[in-house]
Amino acid sequence: MLTAREIMTGNAECVGENETLEAAARKMLDLDVGALPICGEDNRLKGMVTDRDIVTKCLARGGDPRTAKAGELAEGKPVTIGADDSIEEAIKTMQSHQVRRLPVIDGHDLVGMLSQADIARNYPEDRVGDLVEFISY
Repeated sequence: MLTAREIMTGNAECVGENETLEAAARKMLDLDVGALPICGEDNRLKGMVTDRDIVTKCLARGGDPRTAKAGELAEGKPVTIGADDSIEEAIKTMQSHQVRRLPVIDGHDLVGMLSQADIARNYPEDRVGDLVEFISY
Protein backbone atom coordinates (compact mmCIF):
# COMPACT_ATOMS: atom_id res chain seq x y z
CA MET A 1 0.00 0.00 0.00
CA LEU A 2 1.50 3.31 -1.12
CA THR A 3 1.58 6.20 1.33
CA ALA A 4 1.46 9.94 0.76
CA ARG A 5 5.13 10.21 1.79
CA GLU A 6 6.18 7.83 -0.99
CA ILE A 7 4.69 9.80 -3.87
CA MET A 8 4.41 13.40 -2.60
CA THR A 9 6.52 16.26 -3.84
CA GLY A 10 8.87 16.92 -0.96
CA ASN A 11 10.39 20.12 0.37
CA ALA A 12 7.20 22.12 0.01
CA GLU A 13 7.77 25.84 0.32
CA CYS A 14 5.38 28.01 2.25
CA VAL A 15 4.39 31.60 1.92
CA GLY A 16 4.37 33.29 5.32
CA GLU A 17 1.03 34.44 6.66
CA ASN A 18 2.41 38.00 6.85
CA GLU A 19 3.88 37.98 3.33
CA THR A 20 1.99 39.82 0.62
CA LEU A 21 -0.04 38.18 -2.08
CA GLU A 22 2.40 39.71 -4.55
CA ALA A 23 5.21 37.77 -2.84
CA ALA A 24 3.06 34.63 -2.97
CA ALA A 25 2.45 35.13 -6.71
CA ARG A 26 6.16 35.61 -7.36
CA LYS A 27 6.98 32.47 -5.40
CA MET A 28 4.38 30.55 -7.42
CA LEU A 29 5.96 31.84 -10.62
CA ASP A 30 9.48 30.92 -9.48
CA LEU A 31 8.39 27.43 -8.40
CA ASP A 32 6.01 26.93 -11.35
CA VAL A 33 3.11 26.00 -9.06
CA GLY A 34 -0.47 27.20 -8.74
CA ALA A 35 -0.83 26.85 -4.96
CA LEU A 36 1.24 27.34 -1.84
CA PRO A 37 0.75 26.42 1.78
CA ILE A 38 0.43 29.39 4.12
CA CYS A 39 2.60 28.99 7.21
CA GLY A 40 2.43 31.01 10.39
CA GLU A 41 5.18 32.57 12.46
CA ASP A 42 5.16 29.29 14.44
CA ASN A 43 5.83 27.33 11.19
CA ARG A 44 2.41 25.72 11.51
CA LEU A 45 0.19 25.35 8.49
CA LYS A 46 -2.51 28.04 8.40
CA GLY A 47 -4.09 27.33 5.02
CA MET A 48 -3.52 27.34 1.30
CA VAL A 49 -3.44 30.10 -1.28
CA THR A 50 -3.94 29.53 -4.99
CA ASP A 51 -3.34 31.73 -7.99
CA ARG A 52 -7.11 31.72 -8.43
CA ASP A 53 -7.57 32.96 -4.84
CA ILE A 54 -5.30 35.91 -5.56
CA VAL A 55 -7.35 36.83 -8.60
CA THR A 56 -10.87 36.23 -7.25
CA LYS A 57 -10.45 37.20 -3.60
CA CYS A 58 -8.08 40.12 -4.02
CA LEU A 59 -7.74 41.59 -7.52
CA ALA A 60 -11.35 41.14 -8.64
CA ARG A 61 -12.55 42.82 -5.44
CA GLY A 62 -10.28 45.83 -5.86
CA GLY A 63 -7.65 44.64 -3.40
CA ASP A 64 -3.96 45.40 -3.70
CA PRO A 65 -1.76 42.28 -3.77
CA ARG A 66 1.21 44.47 -2.76
CA THR A 67 -0.40 45.09 0.64
CA ALA A 68 -2.86 42.21 1.15
CA LYS A 69 -1.39 39.43 3.30
CA ALA A 70 -1.50 35.74 2.45
CA GLY A 71 -2.88 34.98 5.89
CA GLU A 72 -6.00 36.99 5.05
CA LEU A 73 -6.96 34.21 2.63
CA ALA A 74 -6.40 31.37 5.11
CA GLU A 75 -9.91 30.22 5.99
CA GLY A 76 -10.74 27.64 8.63
CA LYS A 77 -8.68 24.58 9.38
CA PRO A 78 -6.52 23.50 6.43
CA VAL A 79 -7.31 20.16 4.82
CA THR A 80 -4.22 17.93 5.08
CA ILE A 81 -3.10 14.34 4.79
CA GLY A 82 -0.70 12.53 7.08
CA ALA A 83 2.61 11.46 5.58
CA ASP A 84 1.94 7.82 6.38
CA ASP A 85 -1.70 7.82 5.27
CA SER A 86 -2.60 5.64 2.30
CA ILE A 87 -3.25 6.93 -1.18
CA GLU A 88 -6.82 5.68 -0.83
CA GLU A 89 -7.22 7.93 2.22
CA ALA A 90 -5.78 10.85 0.24
CA ILE A 91 -8.28 10.23 -2.57
CA LYS A 92 -11.18 10.15 -0.07
CA THR A 93 -9.95 13.40 1.49
CA MET A 94 -9.58 15.11 -1.89
CA GLN A 95 -13.02 13.90 -2.91
CA SER A 96 -14.83 14.94 0.27
CA HIS A 97 -13.24 18.41 0.28
CA GLN A 98 -13.17 18.84 -3.53
CA VAL A 99 -9.47 19.73 -3.62
CA ARG A 100 -6.72 18.58 -5.98
CA ARG A 101 -3.76 19.27 -3.70
CA LEU A 102 -3.11 18.35 -0.10
CA PRO A 103 -0.36 19.54 2.21
CA VAL A 104 1.34 16.47 3.69
CA ILE A 105 2.14 16.72 7.37
CA ASP A 106 4.17 14.60 9.74
CA GLY A 107 3.00 15.51 13.21
CA HIS A 108 2.71 19.29 12.90
CA ASP A 109 5.47 19.66 10.30
CA LEU A 110 4.79 20.29 6.63
CA VAL A 111 6.85 17.73 4.71
CA GLY A 112 5.44 17.96 1.19
CA MET A 113 2.51 18.41 -1.15
CA LEU A 114 0.42 15.67 -2.71
CA SER A 115 -1.42 16.49 -5.91
CA GLN A 116 -3.96 14.67 -8.00
CA ALA A 117 -1.20 14.39 -10.63
CA ASP A 118 1.15 12.72 -8.11
CA ILE A 119 -1.51 10.12 -7.42
CA ALA A 120 -2.34 9.64 -11.11
CA ARG A 121 1.32 8.94 -11.92
CA ASN A 122 1.32 6.17 -9.32
CA TYR A 123 -2.20 4.82 -9.78
CA PRO A 124 -3.04 1.79 -11.93
CA GLU A 125 -3.33 3.05 -15.50
CA ASP A 126 -6.78 1.53 -16.00
CA ARG A 127 -8.12 3.43 -12.95
CA VAL A 128 -6.76 6.96 -13.58
CA GLY A 129 -10.03 8.04 -15.22
CA ASP A 130 -11.90 6.91 -12.10
CA LEU A 131 -9.48 8.89 -9.95
CA VAL A 132 -10.18 12.14 -11.80
CA GLU A 133 -13.92 11.48 -11.66
CA PHE A 134 -13.81 10.68 -7.92
CA ILE A 135 -12.00 13.89 -7.05
CA SER A 136 -13.78 16.20 -9.49
CA TYR A 137 -17.33 15.02 -8.84
